[in-house]
Amino acid sequence: MIDKKLLALYSAAHFWVDLSCAFLLFRTLRGEPAFSLCLLLYNFCAFALQMPLGLPAGQLRRSGPLAAAGCTLIALACLSLPPVITAVTAGVGNALFHLGGGIDVLHGSGERAAALGIFVSPGAVGLYAGTLWGKAAVPPLFLAPLGLLTLAAAILCQCRRQAVRPAGSETEKPPIPGGYRALLPLFLVVVLRSYMGMNQSFPWRSSKHWALLLTLALALGKAAGGFVMDRLGPGRASRWSLGAAAALYLCSALPLPGILAVFLFNMTMPVTLWAAARIVPAAKGFTFGLLTFALFLGFLPSWLGWPGLPAAPWVYAAVTLASLLLLQTVWRKETARC
Repeated sequence: MIDKKLLALYSAAHFWVDLSCAFLLFRTLRGEPAFSLCLLLYNFCAFALQMPLGLPAGQLRRSGPLAAAGCTLIALACLSLPPVITAVTAGVGNALFHLGGGIDVLHGSGERAAALGIFVSPGAVGLYAGTLWGKAAVPPLFLAPLGLLTLAAAILCQCRRQAVRPAGSETEKPPIPGGYRALLPLFLVVVLRSYMGMNQSFPWRSSKHWALLLTLALALGKAAGGFVMDRLGPGRASRWSLGAAAALYLCSALPLPGILAVFLFNMTMPVTLWAAARIVPAAKGFTFGLLTFALFLGFLPSWLGWPGLPAAPWVYAAVTLASLLLLQTVWRKETARC
């Protein structure tokens, strides 16, 4: 199991990394003529780049220094650099942090997903707060790099107290058969989740307090998903959460059913990360990066200006049920093997 202090550090750093990146983009780059290009480059480096970087990163004996290096790069991006260089530097830093922290948490999770849920959940709140602060020009810019460098130092100090993980130690057979082909349904589920998040719109979301509650529901859903999976198993947890989410999405024109639907829909995030790592346990870095690449693909249609999903409750319910059907193909393979 991953050390609780290290997990707490990674989770706090995840919040501050995503806050700092959003704050940096909207505070320093928002008014630039090349802002759209910078947004694309940032998202490409932050999410798509994790897939190729994950191959060598997964073989490192220590992942903590990689996460600390990511924090440091984002801090450097807060200097007065040209817009494109700022976006690329922050994006690469974001990728390195998520790979370093994510690989460590995956290695320490074993057969459980609770730690994964705890690690991934603070990012949504950080993005929300960083976007608001960036647009409002508060707090002072220097607080972002100061927090990043402090967290980088804390991660390095805590990692030195942990046992070194032997490189290439993950040689056990995966419990979910199918090899790399079994990753395809998980990949498509994450693309759908990302696309849904970019295009989801509710008539009540313009109210600030409902928008905050929606963000908290998204984050808490990710955190709760790992605990529910550990209790019910991945198949039952997916059926329960996505089935209930689809039903609630039909009533999402009202705030409370909509918030509960978002909470339940996002419970599968740690489940997909866990499952991908168990399918190819010797390449945890690559599988982690593969699913973040799926996040980037879900972002692209919105950036390109393509028509989004119709803002209709039945459409959200249909996407949720499609995600459930895709996940069931993964769990059926596991059941058949047993």
